[in-house]
Amino acid sequence: MRGVGIKLASLLWLALVSASIQAEEKTQAGFESYVQKLKSEALSHGFTQPWINTTFANIKFRPTVIKSDKNQPEKKITLDDYLATRVPDWKVKQAVEAYQTHKVLLEKIGKQYGVQPRFIVALWGNESNFGKIQGNFDVLSALASLAYEGRREKLFKDNLFAALKILQEGHVSRDALKGSWAGAMGQSQFMPMSFLNYAVDYDGDGKKDIWHTPADVFASIANYLAKEGWDDAGTWGRQVKLTKPIRQFGLSKSKMHPLHAWQDMGVRRFDGRALPTVEINASLIMPDGEEGRIYLVYNNFHTLMKWNRSSYFGVAVGYLSERIKRGY
Repeated sequence: MRGVGIKLASLLWLALVSASIQAEEKTQAGFESYVQKLKSEALSHGFTQPWINTTFANIKFRPTVIKSDKNQPEKKITLDDYLATRVPDWKVKQAVEAYQTHKVLLEKIGKQYGVQPRFIVALWGNESNFGKIQGNFDVLSALASLAYEGRREKLFKDNLFAALKILQEGHVSRDALKGSWAGAMGQSQFMPMSFLNYAVDYDGDGKKDIWHTPADVFASIANYLAKEGWDDAGTWGRQVKLTKPIRQFGLSKSKMHPLHAWQDMGVRRFDGRALPTVEINASLIMPDGEEGRIYLVYNNFHTLMKWNRSSYFGVAVGYLSERIKRGY
């Protein structure tokens, strides 16, 4: 009897595993059924049935975006490796050239929004290589596929309906609504919800064109930073060194201290000199631990973390901005 019980338990376990696997499988038929539900839900968002039918006509199931979302690489590189790939000399050269090309416009926008132009260019360069790499995925298909996958359904559904609003408002045509596999769009790589919150029609042509119009791209980036607390009277941070071990570090607001406090705890400029005697609160971050690069970062870095929560990304933007400032 005991053997029968074990066998039944094993069969039950196999059945549960099989059911779980089947539940995780995503099929074309399942996607088509899910899209019908999305179309019904779109009606409650104020879109008309004929417009919905036309707009959804070319939505396709894209398993590759689900695979990309599930298989994002784990952290396997150091910050030094990351900076070498994200801020190589050729990109710095292009950034300086782009800054000079658009200098008048950038300075006008920077003054209006209270954001130094070098940070606008640094974000532009890190997000889309100055507009050259925007992604060629159909945004609606990508978002619908990711919502169907289910792990972050609400996030991707909210962005799908935001994308529908962008189309309805006429900022971009349906066939030109392209972006990354995750649905990030244009030269600023805004998700649709960010577009609705921050995109700007700076040239006044009735379209917030972050795909083709530099003025709209720059103003949208600046508007995001300004609304999220950017202060153009300050910068992002500085690389430092420690004269003794420090255990209290990180981006938590509770771990921010004035520079004089960090000085007392043994933090020095990277060249060994004392920290500046100014009243600035800073966070100490060690992206790769005490053996890697160490930074004191200010409130503007915290704003960059709202754009992208990767400290590697934030440091890359700050580093590129410094290179732009130096002109090489």
